[in-house]
Parts: sequence; structure tokens; C-alpha cells
Amino acid sequence: MGNPEVERDEPLSPLGRLFLTPEMHQIVHCIMGCENPIDVAAVTSEIANSVMVRLPRFSSLLVRDSHGREHWHQTQVDVRRHVIVVEEPVSDAGDDGEAVNDYVANLAVSSPLSSDKPLWEVHLLRVHNCIVFRIHHALGDGISLMSMLQEWCRRADHEPDRRSSMGSMGTYSNSLSNQEKCWTQLWKVVVGMLMGLGFIMEFALRALWVKDKTTAVSGGAGVELWPRKLATAKFWLDDMKVVKKAVTNAVSSTTKSCA
Repeated sequence: MGNPEVERDEPLSPLGRLFLTPEMHQIVHCIMGCENPIDVAAVTSEIANSVMVRLPRFSSLLVRDSHGREHWHQTQVDVRRHVIVVEEPVSDAGDDGEAVNDYVANLAVSSPLSSDKPLWEVHLLRVHNCIVFRIHHALGDGISLMSMLQEWCRRADHEPDRRSSMGSMGTYSNSLSNQEKCWTQLWKVVVGMLMGLGFIMEFALRALWVKDKTTAVSGGAGVELWPRKLATAKFWLDDMKVVKKAVTNAVSSTTKSCA
């Protein structure tokens, strides 16, 4: 009889170890505004039944062995510890946007994620009708985290069971033949390698010869302890569609000229 398979902890990737160093310690903050009042029980239930709590990184503790090496250790997720409900106003600012920005700025510098639970939290600001997601960068990058959050969303029209969609280039890719797709993928690889080589050379040259100039906002000793302030920008979806259309037309023109 063989021994039963022993579940082993998974070591961190080099990039994950970089993001978890005290000098980096990067946490991704995502603010989501809601039109209707927040139902705490419904949000908690949705999180408990979501795909997020079944992902290995989101259901693992960060542990260190006797040699100081970090590992991911699978654990049982208690969603109630990750959902933080804030009933009172978070700031004296009259505008909800400024108040939430101040709240997230304070979180960014004064409230690290606890290592006795998986490295993510969901803050429900009921007065401001906002949800703040706090996810450590070691769990994923911005695109993968946004894709995961999108999995929670449903359409509010006549198709409530249909997932929301941010659009794709499926129509363009489906119109290409298999040979054209192969050449397109090969060209993307070549361009990526050339761009990577250029970025490496630029980084090396800057690191060796370029030095930042001292300006009025350069700060000084103890600059890391100064109060932090978040600045947000608002974009109309119609304007973003115009930009997307212009970029798509430019790509199509370039493709036709190369052909």
C-alpha cells in the first residue's frame, strides 16, 4: 500500500516575493460605486459562492518556514473576516468621492493586510454606497483582478443571468484564416521581443547615466511619512468609445497597408 498523497505548500514565485518585500508591499485598491443601497448579506453571500474563494491564492495563507522562505498554505476561508462593514461616514469631506479617496489613502499607508488570513479584503462603505476591494499584488495583476471582479457582475436588463462583457476583438480575429493567425501570432512574438530588448537597453542606460533632477515636489528626509492624497479622473464612456474606434481604424489601415 502506498502512502496517501501529502498536500504540500506551494512556494512563492519570484515576482510574488518581490511584491511582498517590506520595500514594495503593493496592495491593489479598487473602488466600485453602487446605484442602490448595499445589501451586506447579499454581498457576503455572493463572495462566499464566488469563484474567488476557490482560487488557490485567495484561499491560501502566507507562511514562512524555518529558513525564512515564503510559501502559500491552503486554508479554509472565513468570508466574514474579509468583509468589513463601515456604517459611519469615513471623512468630513462633503463630497462622497473625496471622502472615499481619503479613506483609501489612509488604508494605503496605515493598514497593511493581516497575514493571519488570505491577503484580500472587501470594505463596504454603506453611507457612501461604495465597495472598496483591497487585494495584494502578489495575488495577481490589475488585468487578472479586474477580470475576476467582472465574473461577479450580471446584466441588469432582460438577461440577468448573462455575464457582463467589456467587448473583444473576436470579430476581427474570426475573419482571419489559420495561416494569417499564425503569421499574426509570430509577428506579435517578434515585436514583443524587440520591444523587450529596447526597454532593457533603455532601463540600463537610464540606470547608469540618468539622474532625476531635484524639484519642488522631490521631498526630503521623511517624505514617506507625509500624508497621502488620492487623485481621480473621470472619463465619459462615449469619449472612450471614440478613442477605441480611432485606434481600431488606425490598426485596420496599418494592416491593409502592410498587406
